[in-house]
Amino acid sequence: MSTTLSFLIRDGLPSDIPACLALEHQYETEFVWQMRLYEDGDQRHVVFQTERLPRKMEATFPADEDRIRLALPPEHCFLVIESRDHGELLGYLTMHSNPVQRIAHLQDLVISQPFRRRRVGSRLLQVARQWARNHDLIRLTAELETRNYPGILFCQHAGLAFCGFNDHYFPSRDIAVFFTESLR
Repeated sequence: MSTTLSFLIRDGLPSDIPACLALEHQYETEFVWQMRLYEDGDQRHVVFQTERLPRKMEATFPADEDRIRLALPPEHCFLVIESRDHGELLGYLTMHSNPVQRIAHLQDLVISQPFRRRRVGSRLLQVARQWARNHDLIRLTAELETRNYPGILFCQHAGLAFCGFNDHYFPSRDIAVFFTESLR
């Protein structure tokens, strides 16, 4: 069996959504970003610190059919990556365009477990960056839960920098951390 992975990245179609939802959205982590808020008079200090968990935690990235469907119109971005050999869906990415602030807002980047750590996600992100540039967007911002430490590391290794947070951002009321990069 060949160790070379040959894949194709293309625009996602409505017919791809069931396969995207069927992908493994689970991940494991031994670390999280812990937020601490300190108040001192009229000053507020927010600190994010990497914390080791007492044991490995299994978590599931919240797949959402409506969020994927909202990325279908041409002014937004829904990309899928599939094996050239078998046509098997390996992952997907959704990104929403904000033309007023000229920001590409990355919401989903999911790679099936057997294909993680093989640069598949990095290649998908490169194509998304080019899509954003082609749509005259100048900044890319990604949102993650503080417990998605593998995703945080992925963003950092991909060159995105921490730029803020939003408490109770997700429907689960989890904290969102945001990473960004210039596309110029």
